[in-house]
Amino acid sequence: MSPNHWSSASRRSVLAAGLAATVAAGVAAPAQAAPAGNGSRGGPKRAKWHHHLKSTPDNLHWGGFPIGWEPGLTMRSGQTVRVDALSHQGFTNPAVNPRDYFGAFGVKPGDILRDGLAFWQTLPERQATGRQYGGHVLTGPIYVEGAEPGDTIAIDILDIDTRVPYGFNNTAPTGGVMATFYPGWREGDAGLDIPAEIPPGLPAGVWPDVRTHLYRTGMFRGQEVVFFADDIIIPTHKFMGIIAVAPPTGEFIGNTEDAPPPATGVQSSTPPGKFGGNMDVRDLNVGTTLYLPVFQPGAQIFIGDPHSCQGDGEVSGTAVEHSLSGTFRVTVMKKVATELPWAETDDHWIMMGIHWDLDRAMRIAVEKTVDFLVTTQGLTVPKAYSFASIAVNYHNAEVVDRTQVVTGYIPKSVFKGRRR
Repeated sequence: MSPNHWSSASRRSVLAAGLAATVAAGVAAPAQAAPAGNGSRGGPKRAKWHHHLKSTPDNLHWGGFPIGWEPGLTMRSGQTVRVDALSHQGFTNPAVNPRDYFGAFGVKPGDILRDGLAFWQTLPERQATGRQYGGHVLTGPIYVEGAEPGDTIAIDILDIDTRVPYGFNNTAPTGGVMATFYPGWREGDAGLDIPAEIPPGLPAGVWPDVRTHLYRTGMFRGQEVVFFADDIIIPTHKFMGIIAVAPPTGEFIGNTEDAPPPATGVQSSTPPGKFGGNMDVRDLNVGTTLYLPVFQPGAQIFIGDPHSCQGDGEVSGTAVEHSLSGTFRVTVMKKVATELPWAETDDHWIMMGIHWDLDRAMRIAVEKTVDFLVTTQGLTVPKAYSFASIAVNYHNAEVVDRTQVVTGYIPKSVFKGRRR
């Protein structure tokens, strides 16, 4: 293990414990605030930013992380960037005009994002040139000056806003964890009591409130919420399902452990991996810092799969799929090795285990917990394992992409130096 592994990976927490770190922050130009009225639906004042990467077709990629693609923008370490993210919902079927798709749910033409319409118009050309790698719509890549393989990228999530007042969730009789390809499925397992025969004449096979659910969002008593039903209101919990760096050259993660490399030669966005990606960790929201290893020059960051609300597991197969914009501070941590993505909040360090097998993902999350406690808190391996069992909460962050993600939440408050 590198001596600069965990011991120098966290500026906010590990540095406060007196451990050494090397952070190449760079010199940032004065930041500017996001303009009012640019799709914000209420909430706290937006963070300031140095760059704005819009979701125009030139900055969007369809379901994969191409290595070495022309930068959407280049930024210095320590600067901030505003990123517009486009949901795939309604914009990724070349045969169905988004106006017809959204219109089936009563969305007015003026409430359909123009950059989504522009992206949809490019789908045939992307398919013809082999630039469809998966289902998500991703904004990027963002190149960070000075980032090199062997470094770590720290991404502070400063704010996230909804771009439109609605999002979608999908349910099917054999969708999500009920799917026949789900690792827990066994021959003879019954699906849910959801009609399978979609009525004819609906665009893209949608069936409002049966197979596809539109949920309006808005403010209620000073809080942004999902209006789930007349008597059910769910607070939004906005986050990007995908935050990734460009993966290692020639290494691929498939939907199954024995999947062959993709014919496109580009890593699909469906399975998460050590590069981050489709982790769907709901607590990668405002106030959290995500740490990712760097595999390519510039790190080459992609952001997408935006969600306004999701429970751990994402069991139906989707969250509330909802176009968002977020502001992020990106910092290069020189010569700091990180093996897998991990994160932290003011209250927790969050370890991640990623594997096709849920049991293996759990084992990896525990191993990383023990590793972290030994190298940053000075515990012995037996004591760290004991701590993991009695003080750390483990969650199934997402279980529907065949590659499973388990998160372990290490509480900071139990360490004397961190008690408030």
